Amino acid sequence: MTSKNPQTREWQTLSREHHLAPFSDFKQLKEKGPRIITNAKGVYLWDSEGNKILDGMAGLWCVAIGYGRDELADAASKQMRELPYYNLFFQTAHPPVLELAKAISDIAPEGMNHVFFTGSGSEGNDTMLRMVRHYWAIKGQPKKKVIISRKNGYHGSTVAGASLGGMTYMHEQGDLPIPGIVHIPQPYWFGEGGDMSPEEFGIWAANQLEEKILELGVDTVGAFIAEPIQGAGGVIIPPDSYWPRIKEILAKYDILFVADEVICGFGRTGEWFGSDFYGLKPDMMTIAKGLTSGYIPMGGLIVRDEVVEVLNEGGDFNHGFTYSGHPVAAAVALENIRILREEKIIERVRAETAPYLQKRLRELNDHPLVGEVRGVGLLGAIELVQDKATRARYVGKGVGMICRQFCFDNGLIMRAVGDTMIIAPPLVITKTEIDELVTKARKCLDLTLSALQS
Repeated sequence: MTSKNPQTREWQTLSREHHLAPFSDFKQLKEKGPRIITNAKGVYLWDSEGNKILDGMAGLWCVAIGYGRDELADAASKQMRELPYYNLFFQTAHPPVLELAKAISDIAPEGMNHVFFTGSGSEGNDTMLRMVRHYWAIKGQPKKKVIISRKNGYHGSTVAGASLGGMTYMHEQGDLPIPGIVHIPQPYWFGEGGDMSPEEFGIWAANQLEEKILELGVDTVGAFIAEPIQGAGGVIIPPDSYWPRIKEILAKYDILFVADEVICGFGRTGEWFGSDFYGLKPDMMTIAKGLTSGYIPMGGLIVRDEVVEVLNEGGDFNHGFTYSGHPVAAAVALENIRILREEKIIERVRAETAPYLQKRLRELNDHPLVGEVRGVGLLGAIELVQDKATRARYVGKGVGMICRQFCFDNGLIMRAVGDTMIIAPPLVITKTEIDELVTKARKCLDLTLSALQS
């Protein structure tokens, strides 16, 4: 980006000379230089050039209660002065993590009253993989090691997390997936449903789970992991027929169900968890992101009581992290949950802002570039197409990236997943700010279409 501010150029020099950014083309970023974000408040960011930007992605899906909440900073400061760090190893604990475990149990689905803490959602899914295999070994079925996941699902970027995820561009780097992880088709009707109706496709996609279980052998499958709504894959909302059929299959076979709630958890769907929204009954739930509103790193794994009863008979679980249940992160998470509850933020999402966002977003369906608009809660996706009737894409144009750049240049952050534009704004976004988001999105769609026609 061209900079008018000498300080911006200085920071970009530091980036070029010293920093390796996540999920980036290092050479390209070195030549271009990053946008430097310097401060934030509510749903807005400001960069070092003084531009005000509406953050339609809540950071990375995580800033639930918005930027600039002094309460979270105060909670961290207070905890740092009392107990800045201690570990949970060697039969030791501290008040913030114990109180947080109870607070999470209070809002989790019924029967899920135990939490293993990690530093991120990726670590939470690493923990899940090891806990699933440990669970079955205790039960005398050590062959039940295989985890079934979905193509284009996202479960983190550690070796285990990236393997559990179904993104081929991640698998191509590092000889992934690791053994013992297999993938079935995703329930992405718009992109892959062909001539089937959404209902037919939902049943077909769900049935792939049963077919894979039978192909592998029930005695080898330990768990099925899935996001209630695939986030990084493009806000893939399953057809209404999908989850009921999945629940039937899960009830039929003796395997564990893991809901990856890293994105859907803590209010994103208008319920505390995506599992609540869809009426699912997971054995384990991975959490992170909205747990602390992104103010400090923290993740975890919520575990059903019946699973814990088995784990209690298994001796040491030889797994954990230096920062598991970090007291400062726990204090921030406690305050974040308090704010979500006492300010009734999730209730407001469900009753007011989510219905309004979904109504306003769907007004974009009349745009020549838009093939579908879909969403749940404060999640949304806009499919960019060349032909509305056939759902055909522009070939080789990189339409999503073109649109993303126009968004950046016009004060809006929307993410591009291929040629799908996605949003997940902070849960505290107002109706007025939703109007601004949709107005800016339409302007950027117009600019994108004009660029394609020129």
